[in-house]
Amino acid sequence: MKFLPRANPTVAQMKLHKERRTRKAKAKACLFAAVSPSIFIKIMKIDSTAEIWEYLKEEYKGDERIKNMQVMNLIREFEMKKMRESDAVKDYAVQLLSIADKVRLLGKEFSNEKIVQKILVTLPEKYEATISSLENSKDLSTISLTELLHSLEAVEQRRLMRQGDTAEGAFQARMHKNAGHKNGKVNNNKSCGNNQKNGVFPPCPHCKKTNHSPQKCWWRPDVKCNKCGKQGHVERICKNQQQEETSAAVDYCQEEQLFAATCFANKSTSKSWLVDSGCTNHMTNNQDLFRELDRTIISKVRIGNGEYIPVKGKGTVAIESQTGLKLIYDVLFVPDIDQNLLSVGQLVEKEFKVYFEDRNCIIKDAEGKEVFNIKMKGKSFALNLLEDEHTAILQQDSTTMFWDRRVEHFHHDDVLYMKKIK
Repeated sequence: MKFLPRANPTVAQMKLHKERRTRKAKAKACLFAAVSPSIFIKIMKIDSTAEIWEYLKEEYKGDERIKNMQVMNLIREFEMKKMRESDAVKDYAVQLLSIADKVRLLGKEFSNEKIVQKILVTLPEKYEATISSLENSKDLSTISLTELLHSLEAVEQRRLMRQGDTAEGAFQARMHKNAGHKNGKVNNNKSCGNNQKNGVFPPCPHCKKTNHSPQKCWWRPDVKCNKCGKQGHVERICKNQQQEETSAAVDYCQEEQLFAATCFANKSTSKSWLVDSGCTNHMTNNQDLFRELDRTIISKVRIGNGEYIPVKGKGTVAIESQTGLKLIYDVLFVPDIDQNLLSVGQLVEKEFKVYFEDRNCIIKDAEGKEVFNIKMKGKSFALNLLEDEHTAILQQDSTTMFWDRRVEHFHHDDVLYMKKIK
């Protein structure tokens, strides 16, 4: 219906006409904004707001039978809703409220009590303790929807905060990025899992299995074993390797536990030794430091994040210093760590005394003689024998025991004396 002004309108009539036109345009804009794009195409050519409203009313009102069918479908959807373990309480409540609002728009009653009962019945098992607490403290038949949602959301938030706490702290060891490739176990398991997800491979011509490609078969005739030197298999399945691991496991079955810092603020080099109170054994990743290395001792060490890394041997490490050659006994060879470690526990076990005072780490032997005095750098104690001047050795035996008598080497003090009198 169009509103046309009179031939000679008054100021009040002109003002009223302007207001009516504004209201008409505003109502039309509201209807256009409320409908979906597909419906907007159907009503965009209708000029009158009243005609647009009548069209929408006839299109979507329907009779009572259609309304009842829609309500039944919505109630069925509501009854079939269940909260999954990964769903958030707020998202699940929004889904139920959306269905309830649709039912109410169709003119049917839908109380919040039904929503409360639905939430209590369909909650996952992890909320059982919360429901029991509410049953003991309140009457669930009178609890409001808002109160229930607030209680569940608070519990959910606390659980997420606890799960978000990471294990990265001052007592974790870093591993090389290629450590998984060295171990072989993790990467091989993952690759097999991915292959099985992607599909079944054709039978391997070497081992007749269907869970890997021929290029990744352990029994390839062109591959050479690094353990026994024979062709036709890899080191992982070598019989000699399995026999050594079995014999070593009988004699050395106890798993060591390693804790080390995630980062070293003092920028210590690989030649330095970090004094670690959480490490149970001396450890190094440098094979060249070993004077004697027994590779039959094979085990594992556990790092701070719970993962296990392999031990490839145990032996005696020779370290060159300004005062001579130093030997450290019972050192584990762990290729996957990035820092040499001195175990405080192993030093104490060898009757050494370790003190931490005045930003220094002082190591003394059983007689009370000072062996090392290490200054703290970046909240850690890194021992570098080539940079720092130290006064003693890392064992109770005499310094003459540091030289291999079997080949009749001269003692370091004797060499210095001969150089002096030359």
